[in-house]
Amino acid sequence: MAAFEVRGGKALRGEITPQGAKNEALQILCAVLLTSEPVTISNIPDIRDVNKLVELLRDLGVKVGKLATDTYIFQAENVNLDYMDSPEFIAQAGALRGSVMILGPMLGRYGRCQLPKPGGDKIGRRPMDTHFLGLEKLGGKLTLEGLDFYRIKADGKLKGTHMLLDEASVTGTANILMAAVLAEGTTTIYNAACEPYLQQLCRMLVRMGANIQGIGSNLLTIEGVESLGGTEHRMLPDMIEIGSFIGLAAMTGSEITIKDCQIPQLGLIPDTFRKLGIQIEFRGDDIHIPAQPHYEIATYLDGSILTVSDHTWPGFTPDLLSIVLVVACQAKGTVLIHQKMFESRLFFVDKLIDMGAQIILCDPHRATVIGLDQAKQLHGITMTSPDIRAGVALLIAALSAEGTSTILNVEQIDRGYQFIDQRLNALGADIRRI
Repeated sequence: MAAFEVRGGKALRGEITPQGAKNEALQILCAVLLTSEPVTISNIPDIRDVNKLVELLRDLGVKVGKLATDTYIFQAENVNLDYMDSPEFIAQAGALRGSVMILGPMLGRYGRCQLPKPGGDKIGRRPMDTHFLGLEKLGGKLTLEGLDFYRIKADGKLKGTHMLLDEASVTGTANILMAAVLAEGTTTIYNAACEPYLQQLCRMLVRMGANIQGIGSNLLTIEGVESLGGTEHRMLPDMIEIGSFIGLAAMTGSEITIKDCQIPQLGLIPDTFRKLGIQIEFRGDDIHIPAQPHYEIATYLDGSILTVSDHTWPGFTPDLLSIVLVVACQAKGTVLIHQKMFESRLFFVDKLIDMGAQIILCDPHRATVIGLDQAKQLHGITMTSPDIRAGVALLIAALSAEGTSTILNVEQIDRGYQFIDQRLNALGADIRRI
């Protein structure tokens, strides 16, 4: 098990470019299964979860060629359906949450798919009901083997239909969308997710020949087509990395410029950090965070305590609540963090309390942070990264703290952040992988 040894208390300085978006990559890569023609994808992040998905596609029979560091060409001309019966596939797919995204394209193009219960972060319940209910409405028939193996099959071609999703699941919407583009007739998906990553998938499918209306809204209308062709696609920068770097700059009193951010796609992220008192400057498509010794949390107009909570897009993304929480530890003022979507994502605050933070964990979903206003620094401890986003929040805390911290299980961080230690060391951090 790898670990980071972090010597904190150093102000960072310089420019950093965010990686390609992990959450987009898991959808976009699986969409190559919808066509026999070549698909070229660029700005692919070099992280464990994405690399494992590329390996899974290759083992399914997809031809994979690497054109550049972040650019690949895929061709799903001869997919080996029998590989899904192999122990190797079960082990691969079961260890990777992103494997769930093969369901829609495989059902849409080949009429069947099977999958073990996917792995991923232990952040609470992540049911797949939305995926399967939507695919069943298109004509898929689901069979469960025990509680951890799914088979879905269509008798003949999928048929378009109207559906109202029980939740605006991003991955659920993407799976249903990728099946519907090859179904007969019209499919309408109401309460569809509309995150920028989902919009990117829609636009890529349209370039491949799909007919999708309502992109960017919560009502998608899909006219099925016979087949899809190849295309080229470039992924967005990762908005979670961008938010993490904003928080890192504030917490460590650093001056950092984040390059090529696609600012119009960031939604509420910049304004949410501004509510914590963080100065943010837009310079073209770059975000500049000046060094500031103090930042003060805003209150509501009546003077009551600010609440930051997550919501489906265009609300604030749940993946950044861990970052907001840790950054608030050194702000002036108090904030209530309300994690609505996952009940285990706040179960890292005990480490921050051990470092000296003033946090009251109210229940699995809510924590109140009383900022220290830099009057007292956090101090280094040994801790374990429980999941990707909490791991980076702990890394930010360690970089701001006095003394040395050791973060165990950094493989979790590697799943979502590309060479994060090397990239931050280039800004002046002192992180050693041990």
